[in-house]
Amino acid sequence: MEIEIILVEIIKILEKEEPKNENLIQLCKNCKGGNWESKAYFRFVNPNNANQPNSEWQFQDNVIIEHNEIGTIVIDLLKNNKIGGIELLNQLK
Repeated sequence: MEIEIILVEIIKILEKEEPKNENLIQLCKNCKGGNWESKAYFRFVNPNNANQPNSEWQFQDNVIIEHNEIGTIVIDLLKNNKIGGIELLNQLK
């Protein structure tokens, strides 16, 4: 599945279920670039030296949402107000 389609679905869910979470909705809309690290994980931010000084990857939190077709989606939020990656748990099987 294309990441753009997944992002559209995530945005729809967030707008319906968490409309007050405007920051997360906007972060999803701003996601660009990245690549599939595996069949289940799409990475937007380079994880080199994760959580170390000067690394772009500074983990903050996860947001978990459910989609009736895609399944469980985990969004990695970073401290620099970016989305680090998106994991599709149903693809781990």
